[in-house]
Amino acid sequence: MMLCKAGTRLRALGLFCVVAGLLVFAADGFGQEGSAAPELAKLKGRIVFSSDRSGSWRIWVVQANGAKMRQLTTGESDPHDVDPMFSPDGKTVLFSSTRGGKTGVWTVRADGGEPKRVCDGDQAEWAPDGARIAFRRDNRIGVRRLATGDEKSVSPKDWPFCSGPTWSPDGKTIGFAARWQAGNGIYLVPAAGGEPTKVYDKKGACEPHFTPDGELIVYETETNICTIRPDGQKNRMVTYQAGVQRYGRTSPDGRHIVYCQGVSERGPWELYVVPLKGGVPVKLTEGGSDMNPHWK
Repeated sequence: MMLCKAGTRLRALGLFCVVAGLLVFAADGFGQEGSAAPELAKLKGRIVFSSDRSGSWRIWVVQANGAKMRQLTTGESDPHDVDPMFSPDGKTVLFSSTRGGKTGVWTVRADGGEPKRVCDGDQAEWAPDGARIAFRRDNRIGVRRLATGDEKSVSPKDWPFCSGPTWSPDGKTIGFAARWQAGNGIYLVPAAGGEPTKVYDKKGACEPHFTPDGELIVYETETNICTIRPDGQKNRMVTYQAGVQRYGRTSPDGRHIVYCQGVSERGPWELYVVPLKGGVPVKLTEGGSDMNPHWK
């Protein structure tokens, strides 16, 4: 699904990457990498993520403090479920799946139940109003109104390989990545449609996600998690560790980033948490492969 030069999300499906899992945790004042600081218990909310810990890629949920991990989606061995995201009210999870033999956007209740297909496409993101989604289909970024099914494209027709749409907190802007011969770049476009503006186009930048206050965009390069302002200023690297760090998402309070890290671009992957301002990351998962975290 993702179009970073270093790899795609789950190559086996033409969609994804790979990852690793079982939770420990941490917060501000992180100590040694991999240690479980007492502050970990202070982390609030839930993290939804994709994992192969039960065999095929499925959607899992865990409390942000590492408790009550459970599998949310089940099914036959062939279909795969990835890219989960909580709805704004936290009651529904949006995800991408190959159920039915064709890649599509699906939803499932956050407390479990039967998944429902929304439309063809993948990499979907809820709008802040919960009434719309942005998604990728045929390498273009579109917006769909859930109540009516009305759709419109917001990325230019002649732009190749668009991916990873994300909404600004006010719902007025959509960020996305586009891949060119020189590498990936991050762009912003009005949600109502219009001409995209460039944020950053160095080092294979992709997978953008706004922080809750809209002041920063968290994104990944080929190997690291970084932040940058929507106007392209104050670009900084957050993770410096060996290996590959990807899929960074901010905590609801805007103080931390959860992301996945692998020894190489092929994984296996494990979830980590690091302060948004930088610091020593702490491993959250091990054993298996976990990726695509979203924190609500």
